[in-house]
Amino acid sequence: MFEDLKKSIDKGLDYAFMNAEKLAQTAKDLAKDNKLTKEEAKKLYDHLVKKSEEVKKTVESDIQVLVKNTMKKMNIPLQEDIKKLEERIKKLEGKKSPIKAKPAPKATKGK
Repeated sequence: MFEDLKKSIDKGLDYAFMNAEKLAQTAKDLAKDNKLTKEEAKKLYDHLVKKSEEVKKTVESDIQVLVKNTMKKMNIPLQEDIKKLEERIKKLEGKKSPIKAKPAPKATKGK
């Protein structure tokens, strides 16, 4: 029973990362094996596509969080950190008044 459960989970993960063509073929195979009607096969295909997209989005989001946290731990600035600094620099540069350079003292000829 436990092995069947593991196989079902593995198969589910496989479905989650299939492309549309493979999902269509899988739906056809499952429909044939389970003697589904065309309407049921279509619903199965739609369900597989929907779940596949949901899992992909979740995995992508989880990976982004993982990468962001890893970069933070490694002290690598994120793009958003760099943009904040650039904006801060622009504001600071806008506030400064131009500094006038003082003329250099004139050199005196021989004493």
